[in-house]
Amino acid sequence: MRYSIYSSLIVLCFAVMTGSAQESPLQRVPYNNPGLVVDLGVGLWAWPMPMDYDSDGDLDLIVTCPDKPSNGTYFFENTSDGKEKFPIFKPGVIIGRGFQNTRVSYVKNKPVVMVQNKQYSDFLKSQYDNPTTLKVDTSFLKGRKTRARQWHRVDYNGDGKLDVVIGYGDWTEYGWDDAYNSEGLWTNGPLRGLMRVALNVGTNNEPQFETPTEIEGVDGKTPEVYGWPSPNFADWDGDGDLDLLCGEFRDTFTYFENIGSRAQPKYQIGKTITHDGQPIEMDLQMIVPTAIDWDGDDDLDLIVGDEDGRVALVENTGKFQDQVPQFLPPRYFQQEAEHIKFGALATPYAFDWDHDGDQDILCGNTAGYISFIENLGGGENPKWAAPKLLEAGGETFRIEAGPNGSIQGPCEEKWGYTTLSVGDWNHDGLPDVVLNSIWGRIQWLENIGTQSAPKLAAVKSIQVEWPGKTPKPEWTWWETVGKEFVTQWRTTPVIVDWNKDGLNDLLVLDHEGYPAVFRREKSDHGLTLLPGQRLVLDENGKPLQLNPKRAGGSGRRKIEVTDWDGDGRMDLLLNSKNADWYRNIGETDTGWKFKNEGPLCDRPLAGHTSSPAVVDWNSDGVPDLLIGAEDGYLYHAKNPRRP
Repeated sequence: MRYSIYSSLIVLCFAVMTGSAQESPLQRVPYNNPGLVVDLGVGLWAWPMPMDYDSDGDLDLIVTCPDKPSNGTYFFENTSDGKEKFPIFKPGVIIGRGFQNTRVSYVKNKPVVMVQNKQYSDFLKSQYDNPTTLKVDTSFLKGRKTRARQWHRVDYNGDGKLDVVIGYGDWTEYGWDDAYNSEGLWTNGPLRGLMRVALNVGTNNEPQFETPTEIEGVDGKTPEVYGWPSPNFADWDGDGDLDLLCGEFRDTFTYFENIGSRAQPKYQIGKTITHDGQPIEMDLQMIVPTAIDWDGDDDLDLIVGDEDGRVALVENTGKFQDQVPQFLPPRYFQQEAEHIKFGALATPYAFDWDHDGDQDILCGNTAGYISFIENLGGGENPKWAAPKLLEAGGETFRIEAGPNGSIQGPCEEKWGYTTLSVGDWNHDGLPDVVLNSIWGRIQWLENIGTQSAPKLAAVKSIQVEWPGKTPKPEWTWWETVGKEFVTQWRTTPVIVDWNKDGLNDLLVLDHEGYPAVFRREKSDHGLTLLPGQRLVLDENGKPLQLNPKRAGGSGRRKIEVTDWDGDGRMDLLLNSKNADWYRNIGETDTGWKFKNEGPLCDRPLAGHTSSPAVVDWNSDGVPDLLIGAEDGYLYHAKNPRRP
């Protein structure tokens, strides 16, 4: 086998304990389950490049991940005989850095990797070591807010010379954040996915590129999609010219038929790719399709990366309908299980969900799901089952923003950002789930099953006995219903008996970014949740505001409550580059004072956020650290305090 391994350093983290630092490794949680198969995946954002990387006659998957903490380009080896459409891949091996906007073009059946204007023609041998810089005028991008810049080599006009097509996501009109009116309509412009071609008027050995021009479409309308176009040129309909198939920032695919000629392309109005009359949609968004004949049946399939790091096959059926190629719905590739991963921006909570005596994991993610990851035994080093999506009300539970549920706009419609805690919310002896999401609604999933076989009812809003008008963040355009609990988005509601009266309360950020304690009371009418009190103070005794930002910058705080240092007082763990320890330094007349002792570890896990929790898999009564990271993996470190 021929591949180089990009060495990665094992970084040790150091727990901050009463002024002294003790070494404590922060490592991914392994499945410890030989034979288990799970979704193939990298960290946040998958840019797939299918190719026969090890030259053994079958197609492998090279997937680049540009984000923290799993930045890298990964080789997933196909160990089948080359005839398996859905082989079980080996776990990914790092072969280089990870880059945004990484694309593979095929030139005479040889992969040519592009990272914007850097071309890696000998990627199979040297990966990213020997780039060639293509001199293309990109002044058309100046002054534009762009996110995707996807360079592609293709003989666009059939003259035998390799041209450059640049796909880019233009956010200039869309802007960003907080632009809904009171009816929930987006008042900024659209997100645009555009393409330009720079024709090569030199040679392939010494290219010289003209100024990039817009790709020509009918009626003067250049082909356009909803951001992140990922252009793929091929003769999809077999008429001798190059058609165009694109992805988008969200989840669908658009086909543009070439109604011009091979030498002078002209593209028809785009049509959405469908199956049985319904648009083919990826599970998440920020999709990146790459066209290749994956299954060897002489038509081009799509290998598609998703935002959460997974990669799917969208298979070409070889059929046409209404002059559009027909594909099957996405099917995600599988790999031998190595480390626990659940999507991206994983938000774990440890709890014995199936009541068998060990701590399982319930976990949310960007896609808005919640999974049950079952502990199959093993004590301190558990064996784990694959994540299983929770159902509620008889259906797979998922929260999505839809066209106006994210304050950052309609481009985020497939995200849900679930974050949760588990406890007996209605005091009936069964564990329930309390959650928050992209919407900022505090909701709960009631367990109507049994302790050993939980069954969840449909989601319900948690009610608060507000004394007057229901509060909400000032940028929340939609109106609350009744006494529902609406606060800042993407922040964890923690079930905790804060005042030790035997009733479960909630600790969560209020609508202005202060952690507040919402106490429970019991009366003849049942349980009541009272308005929040800002009892969490800084070390100077003032209410602690964990996030003073507004709109899209608000919320985003992940919280765990635990006695980390064993002094009998409840501390807070909060998201940071890994997890910050807010040590409880005592009670006052107005609340409890906390001192931020800084991150528990040195190793950074967050570009956007992390999500701390605690576990006690060795049953020694001391909480250890569990962090859900941006890459979707779970990381574990022992508490240096021992019993």
